[in-house]
Amino acid sequence: MSSAPSNHLDTLKSGLPLTIPLWEDGAPFAGDDLPGLPRLTVYLPAHDYKTGQAMVICPGGGYAMHAVAHEGHRIARYVSSHGIAAAVLEYRYAPYRHPVPLLDAQRAIRLMRHHAAEWEFDPAQVGILGFSAGGHLTACAATLPPITEGLAGDAIDALSCRPDFAVPIYPVASIFEPYAHLGSRRNLLGEKANDMELVAALSPERHVSESTPPCLLIHTSEDQGVVPEHSIIFYQRLRQHNVPAELHIYEKGPHGIGLAQNHPWGPVLISWLKNRA
Repeated sequence: MSSAPSNHLDTLKSGLPLTIPLWEDGAPFAGDDLPGLPRLTVYLPAHDYKTGQAMVICPGGGYAMHAVAHEGHRIARYVSSHGIAAAVLEYRYAPYRHPVPLLDAQRAIRLMRHHAAEWEFDPAQVGILGFSAGGHLTACAATLPPITEGLAGDAIDALSCRPDFAVPIYPVASIFEPYAHLGSRRNLLGEKANDMELVAALSPERHVSESTPPCLLIHTSEDQGVVPEHSIIFYQRLRQHNVPAELHIYEKGPHGIGLAQNHPWGPVLISWLKNRA
């Protein structure tokens, strides 16, 4: 069973981060590539105020790398400073292919729930947030069923991997034409990148349902890397299925903006989360 040693709890409560593997006995489908991954770096609120919420954060990088500093650790520090537990997920990416990244994300959600009592948040208030390709992973976690291949069969796997809320930020919400982000698709699917049945199965906007959790979507009109139509289409699907949702499209800002220049979506995120606490 994967767990953080008890002597690490004082470290977390002091405000220092803690990095742990998703699987103590080795990740399923692990090879020689990307040693040390997948892993989770946890930040807990260092003060008495806590909302009871927790969030897995998925950096972007086109399934070819991680923008882990400005789309990972900076976000976790910001979120935890507002009373929300946060965990940066360094999921596996190319040359690893589907289902590995989604398996990592689903394990991270389960792992957070496993530690909810110890880390003092509500296991029914565990969400996921991601940027760009990490936004695709976030939207997949919110809409697709659990991966059953390669599960460890431990107590953590028995927990739900469905997030209680999702925040896709300038997400690759579709890998299907006409707005497909082909780089992410190739890195995620490899030689199966043109298998249209698989592409459709992994385009989250096609799988929104009444059971999709509430979503907050963030994008900018100037984004040329992943055009804002990704968020617009996903939001429309949410509305069609009566899923509580909020969409913010800002005029200014390039793709990959993160929280640069204290972008106004940060306070919007905190307000939205507090309204759901």
